[in-house]
Amino acid sequence: MYTLVGSPMTRAFRVLWMLEELGLEYDLTPGYPHSDEVKAINPTGKVPALIEDGTVITDSVAIIQYLADKHGGLTFAAGTLERAKQDSLLHCINDEIDSALWTAARNTLFLPEDKRVPEIKETLKWEFARSIKSLEKRLGDGPYLMGEEFTVPDIVLTHCCGWARSAKFDLGDGPIRDYVRRVISRDAYLRAHGIRGAK
Repeated sequence: MYTLVGSPMTRAFRVLWMLEELGLEYDLTPGYPHSDEVKAINPTGKVPALIEDGTVITDSVAIIQYLADKHGGLTFAAGTLERAKQDSLLHCINDEIDSALWTAARNTLFLPEDKRVPEIKETLKWEFARSIKSLEKRLGDGPYLMGEEFTVPDIVLTHCCGWARSAKFDLGDGPIRDYVRRVISRDAYLRAHGIRGAK
């Protein structure tokens, strides 16, 4: 049994979705970033956190890759060329897509007001759009990033695309839009989305 700590409105949604994809049992504790309950298990105050046998694992990407590896789903095996390609996509999304969104959010909402640089958002939107165009060239012919196989980077990218829409970052009118429509029709996504809406 796993315990997922974090509001599904945050990156904890990625872990929630992964747990649903893998059909695993879990408890959801919808803690908010920097709340006392979250700081009690993660001194940084960040979410999500996954608790297994008293051990706390943090960072959404680390958590979902751990779950994929442990349960043998949504991932290629470590040490294979397919896994190298999968990890390359995952790191690209984290470095280029997630980072632009997170930097914009910090400068809009989370940093102390005297530390924010709101003007940076326009530059980040430009970087984001360029990164999306670059990523579209890597989509290939399959329905998912790794072709026929739905894997960890699909969860991260689709979550980022939803975040982008709410932050008014332009996804463009290329194949990423069709890709996202396909992915969010998955049963596990719909279940996780329903849980998020209920919290």
